[in-house]
Amino acid sequence: MIYHITSKADWEDAVINGNYHCGTLHEEGYIHASEDHQVEGVLQRYFSGRHDLVKLVIDPGLLRSQIVHEWSPSIQDTFPHIYGPINVDAVVKVETCSLPQN
Repeated sequence: MIYHITSKADWEDAVINGNYHCGTLHEEGYIHASEDHQVEGVLQRYFSGRHDLVKLVIDPGLLRSQIVHEWSPSIQDTFPHIYGPINVDAVVKVETCSLPQN
């Protein structure tokens, strides 16, 4: 499984439309995703102070868009990038997200 963090409202819009899109898909050409062990760091780096988040649990075998694992020099780790929209039927679970407590 791979994971993507988004707002509850953006996910609800995706369910209505059948596909999930986000700003990075249009700006960078892909949707950022994470492996399980990377989710906490992503939450800390990019979502501080947010309380409206959900974690999409994505089955790569059901995803219609291509996944490419690419190196992130700033984090020194490889992350899955989704080159296209996420079809909602590839999302096998949606979990409420809470930021890790320090």
